[in-house]
Amino acid sequence: MNSQFKKGVLDLCVLAFLSKGDSYGYNLAECLANKIAVADGTVYPILRKLASEGYVDTYLKESQNGPPRKYYHLTDLGKGKLNADKADWDEFSKAVNEVLSSDMEVSGDE
Repeated sequence: MNSQFKKGVLDLCVLAFLSKGDSYGYNLAECLANKIAVADGTVYPILRKLASEGYVDTYLKESQNGPPRKYYHLTDLGKGKLNADKADWDEFSKAVNEVLSSDMEVSGDE
């Protein structure tokens, strides 16, 4: 898959996954990788950026398999960002799909 396509939409995908429930970074990276081919290391900078912008909060939760894990939680600000970005994505993807499926001709000045 074209990496430029992925770059523009990964923040939205991370917010969408977190809208389903809190998650720790590795689990989130695995879930995302099952849908979109991304490396685990791609998700952590996105999570840090979203946290610094106030879209996600973090907290530690004890783990049965080792040290506590850092969990990410979507904030109210993050829910608003998700809704706005999802609306933008829907509009954009609809327009792209129309262009890709149309038989329109490009006319120019000759």
